[in-house]
Amino acid sequence: MNTDFDDKLDRAARQLARDISPARDLWPGIADAIATPARPSRMPIFAQAAAVVLLVGASSGLTWYWMKGQVQPVTQVSPALVFEQASFGANYSLGVDFQVARDGLAAELEVSLARLSPEARGDIEANLQIVQTAIYEINAALEQEPDNVLLQEKLLRAYREELMLLRRIGGLTRNVMMRNDI
Repeated sequence: MNTDFDDKLDRAARQLARDISPARDLWPGIADAIATPARPSRMPIFAQAAAVVLLVGASSGLTWYWMKGQVQPVTQVSPALVFEQASFGANYSLGVDFQVARDGLAAELEVSLARLSPEARGDIEANLQIVQTAIYEINAALEQEPDNVLLQEKLLRAYREELMLLRRIGGLTRNVMMRNDI
């Protein structure tokens, strides 16, 4: 280590004054500041409000500008496949919510099928036909035995399978159309 440099530094530090008095008495100003709180300025509140209005206006304008080119016309779709009314034999019917969900998915079916290849479309239509045939046959059996719990459970399962198949068809075509990593 360099001891000469350290000694010079120590000597210079010892020559500094030990007490420094302020040029004036500061305590009266400090006491007044403690006793009288400062008045808050209203300008930051107005500046914040203006920033919020500007932010909301700018984001709304940008959203409108972006969305005006994105709007696509609404098309009315009528399914080519005929769906049988959901029921439990002659005396029972499924709820309105089920029918609304089923009708909505059936309406989307044609658009979804149009996005697929002819082979995939044929496979899906064949699967739907199998499920619908099963529903028809179970309903016919329930007309003969309306209190048969096993047939009722099978019919509910067939309706669930039909809905699941319709949802998967729509999800399949949406996922294909949304892929942007190809």
